This record gives sequence, C-alpha cells and structure tokens, in this order.
Amino acid sequence: MTGSPVVLGIESSCDETGAALVRDGVLLGQAVASSMDEHARFGGVVPEIAARAHVHAMAPVVQQALADAGLGLADIGAVAVTTGPGLSGALQVGVAAAKGYAYSLGVPLYGVHHLAGHVAAATLDGGPLPNPCVVLIVSGGHTSLLLVRDLVRDRIVHLGDTLDDAAGECFDKVARILGLPYPGGPAIDRAAREGDPSAVRLPRPLTGAKDDPYAFSFSGLKTAAARWVEAQSEPNVPDAAASLQEAIADVLTRKAVRACLDHGIGTLVVVGGVAANSRVRALAEERCARAGIALRVPPLRLCTDNGAMVAAVGDLLVRAGAEPAPADLSIDPSAPLEFAALAPRAAVRA
Repeated sequence: MTGSPVVLGIESSCDETGAALVRDGVLLGQAVASSMDEHARFGGVVPEIAARAHVHAMAPVVQQALADAGLGLADIGAVAVTTGPGLSGALQVGVAAAKGYAYSLGVPLYGVHHLAGHVAAATLDGGPLPNPCVVLIVSGGHTSLLLVRDLVRDRIVHLGDTLDDAAGECFDKVARILGLPYPGGPAIDRAAREGDPSAVRLPRPLTGAKDDPYAFSFSGLKTAAARWVEAQSEPNVPDAAASLQEAIADVLTRKAVRACLDHGIGTLVVVGGVAANSRVRALAEERCARAGIALRVPPLRLCTDNGAMVAAVGDLLVRAGAEPAPADLSIDPSAPLEFAALAPRAAVRA
C-alpha cells in the first residue's frame, strides 16, 4: 500500500474493547465489543470483569475491524494503544495486545492518552480541527474545557475541569436513584423525552458572577436531585430526568460558549460519551448558532469509547513524525492530559 501507513488503534480503558484502522485521517474499518451487560446488574463497571472481557474480545475485535476495512494484518504499518487513564487491568490487556501486534509485525508502537483520543475522534468526521479551538470533553469520569492548538505537537491547555463529580457520573448516580438502568446517561436521555425540563427546580452549579467561569461541579446537582426524589411519594421520573438533563446541558454549553467568546475562538468541539446526549447536542447547536461559533461534534458511534479515536491519534502522530514509544511502554491509569502521546512525549520533526 502507498502513502501513510495504516494505523491499528486499540482501546481497552474501561468496558469497551475497540479496534480500528485509520490512514491519512480516514477511518477504514472498526469494531467494538462491550461488556456493559455484564456490569449492569452491579450498577457500574467491575474492573475484574472488564479485564477478563477484554482478554476474550481482543483478537476477535481486531479481526473484525480488519475485515470491515478489507485488510489483513500485513497491511498494518503502526499500532496505537490507550495507555491511560483508565482501569489498570483493562489497560494492561490492551497494551499487551498492542505490543504483541507491533512486535510480530515489526511496526512502531504509540501510546495514546484516552482523552486526546476523544478529541481526535472529531477529525474523522469533518477533517482536521481548527488551530486553535475550544474542546469540551464530557464523559463518565471527566468534564474539562480545553484550549487545543496542534493536538499532537502542542501542550493541551486546561481552561477548567470538574472539581468533583463529572457530568457522566451525575447522570449515572441520579439514574440509580430514579430506578433507571445502568448506564445512566442513555437511560436519563430516554426518560427525559416524556418529561418537562422545567418541572423540577435544580441548581446550575458554579454559574454565579464570582464563580470560576470554566470550572465544573456536579456533586451538588446530584444531591439536589436526590433530595427532590426523597421528598416525593411517587416521583415523576420523566420530569426529574428532563430537569436534570436540562441543568447539565445548560451548565456545559453555557461555560463552553463563554470560553470561546472570552478567548476569541470560533470553533467549539464537544466530545466524549455525554456528547451523545440529545439535549447537550441540541443546546450546543442553539447557543453556538446564536454566538456565531462553529460547532463540531463527532457522530454518535464515535462519541463513546472506540478504537477509531485511538487510531486517529496514532495516525496524526505518525504523520507528524512523532517518536514511537519504547519497548517497555507501560500504562498510567491516572495520566493527566497534557499531550496526546504518552511515554514518551510526542517529539516531532520541525
């Protein structure tokens, strides 16, 4: 094959085993296996179950992604893998598999930061991101506002992060209180379709004049929703779901649009699992349109964890001339988001 090498991306940070092939910014094929059903009865992800599921799913998922792309193992020119953050055992499975593929094929290996992968997912639908852009990452464990320039060359600047519960955590915890199934985000979204978003008065945390304009806090919102449920003899679940969803979407989009306006940046990118939420997407569209800001949101299939986002970062690193990871590449379950590449930092040719 001519041109840039085909990059195999492997994602195993939580409960999805993902593999995908990307070349020159084009997604060639992908596959995802989820162990979510195995965790549902526990109300959350069980690390040991997740790791075991990755072991069983890894090879079949890679083969399925190759088949989807119409490629074989010999066509792979580089391997990228999530090395953090995430569940330790789950990450270990992915890194071990990636090392095996890279070593046996004689191709370079790249360690990728999971959250940078979510950002890169937006490049697979619409092309390269503007330099600079504001990125809102919203997922089960992370809520951050970022200033992103060149994703694989420059340090990622944090404008604001969550001080306690992330938006996805708030959805999960309130869903459990309401008796809705895990995962809570999609369950809240479905229930909210029949509810009134103004039925329950819920706070908008850290939106006062003296509050940090870019920081997030969803613990108090979770508590307020729980107290409302406790006070009802028979809580109206659709109304509660719609009101919670509206509060979260309001805070997320209000702060994200403000960050764009304050920094004179014309593009907002919204990524992560919560970016699949219908109200978050709709309100972001409304507010960006009013403010004259271009909005980029990946398609639903690329919002949740997947191998395509990891392969996208690997593809960008390869094309930037980044230094591959060393043979002793290891995981970092709590890796801070500073650079897209993990171990070593992306060293690129000028």
